[in-house]
Amino acid sequence: MAKTRRERCPYCGFLDTIRWGKQCGHQRYKCKNCGSLFTARRKDVSQQNRFIWFRWWIEGKQTIEQISGMSGYSIRQLKTWFYEYLEEAPSWKIRKYEKVNLLIDGTWFPNKVCLVVYRADNIKATLFYRLTDDEREMEIIADLKALRRMKIRVVSVTSDGGTDIIKAVKYVFPNAIRQRCLAHIERECLNWITQHPKSAAGIELRRLVCKISRIKTHNDERYWKRCLSEWYDEYSEFLMEKTVSPTTGEKSYTHDTIRKAYFHIWHALPDMFQFIDHPDVPKTTNGLESFFGHIKDHMRIHRGLSLEHHKNFVKWYLNFNAEKGKKR
Repeated sequence: MAKTRRERCPYCGFLDTIRWGKQCGHQRYKCKNCGSLFTARRKDVSQQNRFIWFRWWIEGKQTIEQISGMSGYSIRQLKTWFYEYLEEAPSWKIRKYEKVNLLIDGTWFPNKVCLVVYRADNIKATLFYRLTDDEREMEIIADLKALRRMKIRVVSVTSDGGTDIIKAVKYVFPNAIRQRCLAHIERECLNWITQHPKSAAGIELRRLVCKISRIKTHNDERYWKRCLSEWYDEYSEFLMEKTVSPTTGEKSYTHDTIRKAYFHIWHALPDMFQFIDHPDVPKTTNGLESFFGHIKDHMRIHRGLSLEHHKNFVKWYLNFNAEKGKKR
């Protein structure tokens, strides 16, 4: 059965249109939604239709095959148009805000592309982003300086504790409150300790780690820190135990994973509970984690893009997402 291409209203975007006579030899249509009249062969209407379908493809979860069925255009024709848009990317504009509680985090795609996002948690807006192959200190410094040039006052920064991010924030915004993401700390430590630790030290440390997210007051903080200190006093010798490798003869820590979990917490302690004194400061980067999840869901649907098209797809997605946030 042949597909019938439906004409989209250039004013409201609806496909609910009917034929309405002719004008200068060209078919005219009327939109049943807004009542506007238009002719089908106007180039601006055709271009607008293409971009609307492209935006649906980027923002929605429709495949090209599904959009082909909805629009009446062939899959081949839609691919040609969409890939033309993906040859270039929209320019990003940093919007001006008085003060922000900043979230900084990165996520990796299967093609080894890293997306680093700077998002204002208090206004739910992406301020800046970078597509790179790693989280580098100099790149993060350059990004933060760009925000500073736009007179954006960064009150706080919540991050996963990567050394490059921490150094960059100290350099560009030395007075900003630094909050370590508690969800990252808990997740990393539980990965090292495992779900069912065999040693008493591991079982007790896991119990303490699972309580991190429940800390809300200074009393909770003081009690938890005291329990952690008592744990270390009891198991410090356990952490120092070493084993000699039978093949190389080299010594290594016997309980290396438990040791890693403890010292991960110990290094993070100064910046773990800033949110108690500053309620506006987010204690996790979960807002970014869900944001990354949406992007990856879209990329899975449209997998198979070239590296350059993949990067520009992400840029278009972020641009459309920023436009939606601005309209709210």
